[in-house]
Amino acid sequence: MTLILETQRLLLKPILKSGLNTLHAILIDSYVRRYLCDDKIFPLEQVEEMVSVSQNNFAKKRYGLWFIETKNEQKIIGFAGLWNFFEEVQPQLVYALLPEAIKQGYATEAATKILEYSFDELNYQYLVASCDRPNLESQKLAERIGMIKVDEKIINGNPLVFFRIEKS
Repeated sequence: MTLILETQRLLLKPILKSGLNTLHAILIDSYVRRYLCDDKIFPLEQVEEMVSVSQNNFAKKRYGLWFIETKNEQKIIGFAGLWNFFEEVQPQLVYALLPEAIKQGYATEAATKILEYSFDELNYQYLVASCDRPNLESQKLAERIGMIKVDEKIINGNPLVFFRIEKS
């Protein structure tokens, strides 16, 4: 089994230590951090820890964070993956795209591939995703890939919406 995932237009490649600066640049982008990072700028050391956790998860559990790279331009436009939030039993679907890559279907394509991987390779019976309530684009994406809104909570002062999809 390879951990490189492929769609019609994208390659999803596990994020390695060599991609630390690229991931950091994505996470500190003002568009990305607005919702994904509670508008905080993550220090490089925090992103380095994320990469380390992701690599460890890939080695032991076969999931983590993948860069989203366009096949045509071979350009990294964001990341997607499975990440543990809120001390849940199973990781959640997560993604982020740079602003120049939005509204082109890339997030839907990458998220759909992560769903397929979760169900087919990891044999998950369901997958959850959450986003900030004001993040309407992420809510629309969850609905496009077949997720259903199941809950709303306030965590650390932030209103969050939770979505879930069952393995069919």
